[in-house]
Amino acid sequence: MSRTSYVRRPTERAAIRAAARSARPLPPVTALMAALLEANDRSDREGVTLAAHRVVRASEPGVGE
Repeated sequence: MSRTSYVRRPTERAAIRAAARSARPLPPVTALMAALLEANDRSDREGVTLAAHRVVRASEPGVGE
């Protein structure tokens, strides 16, 4: 069998949701874009999602309020 399965990690998803709601100051957009590209290169879907959301929040402060 060559199928691989993805193991869902509920604590990881909860941590991502909590980080997305945090009120801490965000890093510069250039650093977030670098993290997004790195996560994409590593095929890290959760990292891509988190970085993409952070880029949007950093570039448009009114998003999500």
